[in-house]
Amino acid sequence: MIKRTLRLGDLLVSEGLITGEQLSHILALQKEFSYTKKMGELMIDEGYITQKEMSLLLSKQLDIEFIDLFGVKINFENLSKYPFNLLESAQAIPFKEDSEYIYIATSNPLNYEALEALERFIATKPIALKLTLEDDVKRIFQRLDIINRTRAIAAEVKREIHAEGMKNESEESAIMRLIALSIKDAILRNGSDLHIEPTADGMSIRVRVDGVLHETFVFDLDIYYALASRIKILGHLDISEKRKAQDGRFSYEIEGRKYDFRLSTTPTLYGESIVMRILDQHKILLKLEELGFVDENLETFSNAIHSPYGIVLITGPTGSGKTTTLYAALNEIKSIQNKVLTIEDPIEYQLPLVQQVQVNEKVGFTFNAALKSFLRQDPDVIMVGEIRDTETLDAAAQASLTGHLVFSTLHTNSASAAISRMAQMGLQNYLIADSLLAIVAQRLVRKICLSCRHEVKPHKNLLAKVESHISRDTIFYKGKGCSKCDMSGYSGRIMISEILVISEEISKMIATGATNHEIASYAQEHDGFQPMLLDGLKKATQGIITLDEVLRVVKDI
Repeated sequence: MIKRTLRLGDLLVSEGLITGEQLSHILALQKEFSYTKKMGELMIDEGYITQKEMSLLLSKQLDIEFIDLFGVKINFENLSKYPFNLLESAQAIPFKEDSEYIYIATSNPLNYEALEALERFIATKPIALKLTLEDDVKRIFQRLDIINRTRAIAAEVKREIHAEGMKNESEESAIMRLIALSIKDAILRNGSDLHIEPTADGMSIRVRVDGVLHETFVFDLDIYYALASRIKILGHLDISEKRKAQDGRFSYEIEGRKYDFRLSTTPTLYGESIVMRILDQHKILLKLEELGFVDENLETFSNAIHSPYGIVLITGPTGSGKTTTLYAALNEIKSIQNKVLTIEDPIEYQLPLVQQVQVNEKVGFTFNAALKSFLRQDPDVIMVGEIRDTETLDAAAQASLTGHLVFSTLHTNSASAAISRMAQMGLQNYLIADSLLAIVAQRLVRKICLSCRHEVKPHKNLLAKVESHISRDTIFYKGKGCSKCDMSGYSGRIMISEILVISEEISKMIATGATNHEIASYAQEHDGFQPMLLDGLKKATQGIITLDEVLRVVKDI
């Protein structure tokens, strides 16, 4: 193996990625840590450089090709023949072999001793090094560990399929135990969705935790076919229909607790993608103070939902927690004295003292049709799951103007943008001005794991985006990753939000056609309106969330 003398610090300075002063700081830190931390690791921690910038620089300097590990086909059976400690020490993944070389991707090409140890083990052929990202190497190691851990149950399912066929009615069959295991694992991880996805040569089970997918199981295709059929039977779907999407629902008991699952299948290139939404009645009924509103926003929202009439809108993209906020609001104001009606598609959770109605477009019972019928039901509060068309919007406005409190959602990026969206949908400006009470724009961001939280210095590019809103000595935090957070550094999610209250002056601005920017600027200057970014930054400096998470979901202002 060719060794090259490379002073990483000097290289980074010469490329203009760090300054000489920053290099001196890193060298002092390395000495402080008794040289137990690598220079590259410290530079990333200090926010001087990203992992990818480091890799691309090494690729250029060492003349080693950079590859995307997830863009090549990896034979995990072949990977299992290498001692795991050797691969881990070298941070290396053997991913291909031809008549001349064994190709190895590593995230640390300067770790000559570990790479040479791996080369001695291989012995039969020389190795050809490629460079890749450290995070991608870790993900491949995780997948290898998953395959090894699930090998026993996979073998049992295969024996059952080939020897006896599937035991559809038996709760003790291997395939049913595999389903129960997958669901239980997702619930223990606090997952919201379970994804079962076929590939060209296998299948993957992934769980969405705190908005991010994590791979939990990997199996062969023959197990996928058995698993998909059994899940479709659970959801009362047509197992012979694989050419079109289907939706279903079922309940399942895990360790004495009942969970509901909303099931969706859709045909893909290699088979049906199956997604199960995990519905836990105990999680959805949050109190307002548990949502993550800062004190001033909590008071503002509470005042809005206790108004006698008007429209309160919750806005944000799919997966931003709008339904949870709506349910928390209904849970707050429901009482024996109020008639509360909801129209939803679908009804995910049952609320006490609330009359819930399911959309049925096949028979013409749409949001608009249901909303019109609601007005003859003498309601006090109406919740419309989503405003999708002009007719529903117009009916909601009319309901609010005739003395009803209306809750609903829209897909917009900011609170003020909801006003122009309503106008684009055809509602007259004066009706928007008269009917609107308040607009909440929100996002869900991952919380830092408290067990491994530590102070960090974000990358200089991130700090540049918010420098006008923070002081130079602001401290930020991040999770290192530990056993309690599955090495992710995050645990749970929290809302960041902005609330635009429609004051008398803003109502006049809406009626005269003011722009979103003009309305937001006026509200910030005169009404105490705080943009979502500021809410996120406040939580970031309190050590609740990371700066990366804030800027991932919020546009800087």
